[in-house]
Amino acid sequence: MKFYDCTIAPSPRRVRIFMAEKGIQIDTAQVDLLNGENLKPEFLKINPRGVVPVLQLDDGTCIDETVPICRYLEELYPDPPLMGHDAKSRAVIASRTRHMEMDGFLCGAEAFRNSTPGFADRGIPGVTGVPAIPQLAERGRAGLLRFFDQLERVLSQGPYIAGDTFSIADITALCVVDFAGWVKLGLSDSHPNARKWYGSVSSRPSAKA
Repeated sequence: MKFYDCTIAPSPRRVRIFMAEKGIQIDTAQVDLLNGENLKPEFLKINPRGVVPVLQLDDGTCIDETVPICRYLEELYPDPPLMGHDAKSRAVIASRTRHMEMDGFLCGAEAFRNSTPGFADRGIPGVTGVPAIPQLAERGRAGLLRFFDQLERVLSQGPYIAGDTFSIADITALCVVDFAGWVKLGLSDSHPNARKWYGSVSSRPSAKA
């Protein structure tokens, strides 16, 4: 297998943390997103959508998007389980992970892409010629602030995002909080439970992956 990564990007970081938690090592190729390597013909042959992460299997099959890649690795390496151990826990973790993506990650991407000069004509991942819209950056920032409040509500009910154990939902939320730092937003004193959780998960060795 080969993993197509970009060390500065939050999406492939989620997979790296997932692999680190499981002790998985996979041959890795770096893709330079800032300089548009993902839009070059060589990479578009691997993923015509022009985005990372991508996991290329030994038979040539390419799987893109974070959660499908993690699902494949979970099937191959079930311990420790990061996507649930029974029907209920799998459903809850999948639901909470989706919340972290839709309510947090997408807002971070909207804020970043529409306020960063290097993405002035790359307002949508994987394509050029789509101009950034400053108003969308403000909408993304407002969404991140709502997301922080959502995290606080969730984490007032338990130690982790989707129950009593660390999961892919926590990996996703961690990456969202760090991503928000790119647009100078972060958890505040009004988020004590979220701040305690963040301190715990960001101190795990896998968070440095």
